[in-house]
Amino acid sequence: MADSLASQIITAIGGPENVRSLTHCATRLRFELADASKVDQNALEHMKGVLGAVPQSGDRFQVVIGGGVATVYENIMHLPEMANAGAASASGEGQKSNADVKAEARSKARGKVAWLDSFFEYLADSFRPILGVLLGASIIIALVNLLISLNVIPNDEASAGWVFVKAIWKGVFYFLPIMVAYNASKKLKVDPWLGGAIMAILMTPQFTSLIDAKTTTCVENAALGTKSCTANIFGIPMALSDYSGNVFVPLLMAAVLALVYHGLKKIIPESVQLVFVPFFCMIIVGALTAFIIGPIGVWVGNGLGVGLAWMNTHAPFIFAIIIPLLYPFLVPLGLHWPLNALMLMNIQTLGYDFIQGPMGVWNFACFGATAGVLFIAVRDKDKDMRQTALGALAAGLLGGVSEPSLYGIHLRYKLVYKRMLVGCGLGGVVIAVLGWLFPSVTAAGQTVHGVTTTAFAFTSLLTIPVFDQMWVYAVSIAVSFLTSFFLIITFDYRTPEQKAEVLARAAADQKAAAPAVEAKEAAPAAATATATATATKTEAPAAAAAATTVVNAPVAGHVIALDETGDPVFASRALGEGVGIQPTDSEVVAPVSGVLQTVAETGHAFGIKTDDGVEVLVHVGIDTVKMNGEGFAVKVKADERVNAGDPLVSVDFAKVKDAGYSTTTLMTVLNTAALTSVTPKTGIDVKAGDEVIDIQR
Repeated sequence: MADSLASQIITAIGGPENVRSLTHCATRLRFELADASKVDQNALEHMKGVLGAVPQSGDRFQVVIGGGVATVYENIMHLPEMANAGAASASGEGQKSNADVKAEARSKARGKVAWLDSFFEYLADSFRPILGVLLGASIIIALVNLLISLNVIPNDEASAGWVFVKAIWKGVFYFLPIMVAYNASKKLKVDPWLGGAIMAILMTPQFTSLIDAKTTTCVENAALGTKSCTANIFGIPMALSDYSGNVFVPLLMAAVLALVYHGLKKIIPESVQLVFVPFFCMIIVGALTAFIIGPIGVWVGNGLGVGLAWMNTHAPFIFAIIIPLLYPFLVPLGLHWPLNALMLMNIQTLGYDFIQGPMGVWNFACFGATAGVLFIAVRDKDKDMRQTALGALAAGLLGGVSEPSLYGIHLRYKLVYKRMLVGCGLGGVVIAVLGWLFPSVTAAGQTVHGVTTTAFAFTSLLTIPVFDQMWVYAVSIAVSFLTSFFLIITFDYRTPEQKAEVLARAAADQKAAAPAVEAKEAAPAAATATATATATKTEAPAAAAAATTVVNAPVAGHVIALDETGDPVFASRALGEGVGIQPTDSEVVAPVSGVLQTVAETGHAFGIKTDDGVEVLVHVGIDTVKMNGEGFAVKVKADERVNAGDPLVSVDFAKVKDAGYSTTTLMTVLNTAALTSVTPKTGIDVKAGDEVIDIQR
């Protein structure tokens, strides 16, 4: 076992020789590997300090760390064995063969349309590195707004102190185009300083002063409350705009720059590229950006902003509900970045944004689900999940970051999405209704139906004050959070097998700690037992729970050992000792008398607890959860009491076989670790109700 987390990750990823390149985003390590089949995903998922392991198409792999990802990345890059890999990773360059380059390009495609995947990757990598400063600025805005609302500081923009505080966060958004241009250029393997310098041309005092030139003509735009100006440059008209905060222009500019940059490097001798490539790029792309790319970017951004604003005004219910319902599917795929760009564009063009309110509804539904998972983890003494959920919840509520929750929990347990989407939808309805009844009024005096903000904010508890109609936003996110939370703790987030595995592990831990406790409490326990026996002598015998000594076959067939079933989880005895039965009948019955603690919606699994505490799991077939209940006629409900021999489910085993799944029915005693012995009887043919497991207390 490797000593450090960094070493453990590299070992599980297939060793340093398997790493072609390594980068990181806000929460994840992003590997490009020589051979993804060498990854030990199970080891990664159960590694302390790792929230999740996410395979991508091709040979790409992501390891979710959370807020400490930068530290883990640095530790990996400083490993002695990563010396060679580190050089390639840090620079993005390396001595690769043509075959390697082609394989790497193919591995970037996550779907059927490679260019579309590359486009979204381009957007994502243009924003990821600046998430930290955006988050910092959004928290400053939130704190300032909170202090103003509490009358701690005056809302006086004429005071020097207020101007200084505003400059702290305003600098991030004003110079955002330069930051985006830097990252976008770097993504396209262009000198990033060159991209930043070209974008800076449009933000110099000299360029912005052209608006006041004598030869400049301006026209007011009533829809946006802005004005568009045209300057005469050497006899050529140039549309002038305020490019501060704009994100579309640098994205377009970097794409054009990449074509010019790489084209010039092919025709200019290498000995003079250092001077003449930047020289020609600044002249060519600088002029193209000022005359063509800039106006097009502004036009595209304005058009999208006005279009969404129209939908928010004329179809607010649809808009406010569809945004939180879409985000849970967009974020895991990285497809939410275009919407983030639109939020920034709305603030720059309209002066406010209306997408972040509904987006906050999704975020808090996500965090509510995580809080529900944490509640269950504490209740079930699930140490691993408690640690994962606690870290993910802190990152969400305080930082507005959903990836630790998504990759650490939600995408591992598919039932989470069913509960969480209800919270998203209900929160969307609330924000739509309240947003319509209590509209916002912008600084320009415009009435907007919905929750708005003048800042780009990561939707966390700390940024609630940045929203106009703050109480509407607060009520909406509270509804989404609490809905997801209560649905998770009421209906759980795990399948019966997953729940049983956790309970079995907790029971084993409890048994391991039992000897010391037993020695300490032996005398009081004996006294209590004697007193209890005396007090109950006069009670009816039926009131005492009969000891469970055997477990019967739930279905007729041939009994085999768990090792022969072909299911590694059951064979490992993680779910307790038991048997597998190759069925010859379609009727599955209760193997013991007790209460049904779990009944799978798909009808493939049942958990029964006897009156004296024996917990039995009946799992019909292997991987049959994927049949979604087809071929399973369930005859019971959770929390019902059943007697041994009562029917649980009728199964069309022919349909199970046709679907390609094993019909072997598995049965285990989940709390085996808490019993003296659990002895299976294998290699025999049985009828339903015959004894197949002996139990000693």
